[in-house]
Amino acid sequence: MAQETTAVLSLESLDNYLSLFGANDRNVPLLEGELSVALSVRGSDLRITGGEGNVAMALEVVEKLKSLALRHTQIDRTTLRYAVALVKEGELDQLDDVAFEAIAVTHRGRPIRCKTLGQYQYVNAIRSHELTFSLGPAGTGKTYLAMALAVVALRNKEVERIVLTRPAVEAGEKLGFLPGDMNQKVDPYLRPLYDALYDMMGPDSYQRLQERGILEVAPLAYMRGRTLSDSFIILDEAQNTTTEQMKMFLTRFGSGSRVVVTGDDTQTDLPPGKQSGLLQAVEVLKDIPEIAIVRLTHSDVVRHDLVQTVVKAYETYERDRTGRIHGHDA
Repeated sequence: MAQETTAVLSLESLDNYLSLFGANDRNVPLLEGELSVALSVRGSDLRITGGEGNVAMALEVVEKLKSLALRHTQIDRTTLRYAVALVKEGELDQLDDVAFEAIAVTHRGRPIRCKTLGQYQYVNAIRSHELTFSLGPAGTGKTYLAMALAVVALRNKEVERIVLTRPAVEAGEKLGFLPGDMNQKVDPYLRPLYDALYDMMGPDSYQRLQERGILEVAPLAYMRGRTLSDSFIILDEAQNTTTEQMKMFLTRFGSGSRVVVTGDDTQTDLPPGKQSGLLQAVEVLKDIPEIAIVRLTHSDVVRHDLVQTVVKAYETYERDRTGRIHGHDA
């Protein structure tokens, strides 16, 4: 049995403790569980007890988060969990890069920051490439971060308009059975894009830009036959494109445009036997240096803690299931 050791770190004030661990010690069980240590407070001192290696990592995490808190960075459970993941990889110092750069600001003045190293690399890929593919599970910020960068590019006059698109209804875009005119038919499938834009721009600015043709949110079928120049174009839910739709889309953008294609390659609504245009495109274009392909994982999930747990559980299930099938076939 490994010998236990105890390290003591001065938190200096109750405010520092609350910044790190939240009201009612909410974050304490998270750090204890992730690193197999026990935390206790005596006065202003935090005592960390456990195996020597785990205590050393916990001490690194707390000191790093303390320094971030002193620089007015909000420490939430996502940040804490990610700090633990980085310290296990010996890369905790990279948390500074992730934590401090505000890539955009919402209309209410809230800074939008990357929450994980994967997100940080994704943002830098978009900035340095005219075409970027981002693959990853739900909750990794693929679309939201791309839209934030699109809004920044528009405000900086780097592009003249923003075009957001996604395939509607099982990639086949068969909307005839739905009630209402075309706008009413596609609205439910574009609603997540509207919501993110409202958050960044505010409904009034969104309405004005849309009326002036500077902002367009449309189903993928509307892209056929067009050439989009000087635009920031985002194709969302691209795993639901057919190979024909993806090729059509990738030949739409003209000079001065930047394109981001996002999708979750683990779930598609295409009919059985139908290849995803996203997966084919990534395979076809993987060796072209001018094109960035970023893969986000469950470690980059920044929604509720349970989302990350659910995503990880499904990944494990699919991996085990694939192994059982292959083992049976063998």
